[in-house]
Amino acid sequence: MEEALKAIANPRRRAMLALVWDRERSATDIATRSKLSKPAASQHLKVLRDAGLVRVRVDGNRRLYRADPMTVAELKRALDDFWGDRLARMKHAAEGP
Repeated sequence: MEEALKAIANPRRRAMLALVWDRERSATDIATRSKLSKPAASQHLKVLRDAGLVRVRVDGNRRLYRADPMTVAELKRALDDFWGDRLARMKHAAEGP
């Protein structure tokens, strides 16, 4: 989970993950939509891939990326376990009685 947490700490990678959440996208499409150069997008995609957050499928000369639902769900469970109801309690305490 540590690698996944590090990966999503970067806002560009979170945006890229959102792009491939529900559908496959090519690396070129991701770079274009992220307003990044292809090499920069490729570096970010490698981090996401190494963290297990995205899967890559080769289709001819294209690489197609999609979020890995199992790893994303595992990350969500880890964050839920960590935070539990702490955020709600902090909000309640900050808002006062």
